[in-house]
Amino acid sequence: MKQKNRLLGDQLVIAFAYGFIGLFALVCLYPLVLTLSVSFSSEQAVARNGYSIIPLSPSLDTYKYIFVNSGMKLLKSYGVTLLVTTVGTMGALLITSMIAFSLSIKKLKYRNVLAFISNFTIIFSAGLIPWYMVSVNYYGLKNSILALILPSIFSVWNMFLMRTYFASISPSLYEAAEMDGANYFTIYVKIALPLSKTALLTVGLMYALQYWNDWWHALIFINDRDLFPLQYFLYNILSNVNAISSGRIPSGASGNITLPAETVKMAITVITIGPIMFLYPYIQKYFVHGIMAGAVKE
Repeated sequence: MKQKNRLLGDQLVIAFAYGFIGLFALVCLYPLVLTLSVSFSSEQAVARNGYSIIPLSPSLDTYKYIFVNSGMKLLKSYGVTLLVTTVGTMGALLITSMIAFSLSIKKLKYRNVLAFISNFTIIFSAGLIPWYMVSVNYYGLKNSILALILPSIFSVWNMFLMRTYFASISPSLYEAAEMDGANYFTIYVKIALPLSKTALLTVGLMYALQYWNDWWHALIFINDRDLFPLQYFLYNILSNVNAISSGRIPSGASGNITLPAETVKMAITVITIGPIMFLYPYIQKYFVHGIMAGAVKE
């Protein structure tokens, strides 16, 4: 009898847990579904009735406006963003993992000093203007694809996360490899990296999201429209739509224009987060595991 009551209690707890998690998932899913619905609604229906979970007067006018008026430019900006995200993420992973591996080696001289210097840059910085002057005058990043890659190619926080993960690897593996004649670069490539795939995927996702969502560096460094990344290109579209809708007509635009301001915001959101939504589920388990591992291991 006691066993049956215990089983019944366990089932009730499991049912409650699934119900709570399902309700929480619906709450998290609601804004996304609402965004998607509004993006496929007509501007007039949204202005008249507000946002709705079901598309009001379903229409593709917003997407036609974005893709037809800016089709090739939009594809080019997609290409720029894909290039920057791919090259930037790979380069950032290489630099971050090499520094993290070096600082995880206890035999490295002055490793604590180097870690302190790295951590110091998080707390104190020279400021935006000196950073901009150095980037433009000394590194020539104005209107360069490198301006979208180099400023974000290293994160101290990600480096410390990877260092913690590398430090959790048994030193006996490194010692055995040294006895077999391997140098530290060989150990890094043959032992450390294969055992740290979770950390690499976690940090790689962080860098990829950072590069994919970046529009700030394009705003500062890029004037050539052919080098506009996706986020900044769509930001310009949204700015022009808002300007026209508020009566501030941009140069070259007619004064009698009615644009889908609200639905454009939602359509742009759908366009920008779409690729990340499809990518994230495949590496979610590695991301969560990597965060937990970096949080508890030392």
